[in-house]
Amino acid sequence: MKVKLKRYYLNLKKYSALLLLSLIYLSSSAQDGNAGIQKANTEVRSYFQSGVQLMYAVGALVGLIGAVKVYQKWNGGDQDTSKVAAAWFGSCIFLVVVATIIKSFFGV
Repeated sequence: MKVKLKRYYLNLKKYSALLLLSLIYLSSSAQDGNAGIQKANTEVRSYFQSGVQLMYAVGALVGLIGAVKVYQKWNGGDQDTSKVAAAWFGSCIFLVVVATIIKSFFGV
């Protein structure tokens, strides 16, 4: 029992020292990484406006295709026209809401 306890404490000391050295290394290298993280932040934020515009464009395209699809089903007398119209309308609303949330969340 004493041998297992000694081995446990020895392993605990080794892993604690390893963890401490790892934390020291990470904290010293993190100061160099802050500039890189800040640069990545500004680059990603510069793409948000384009992404929001792309989502609006995809929403418009989905809206046009869905409107034609609903119109064809309506003229064909299909029974599931309301289901297709609801799905089409929901997808358009979803894309607009997601684009607006991204815009407001990231302050673009």
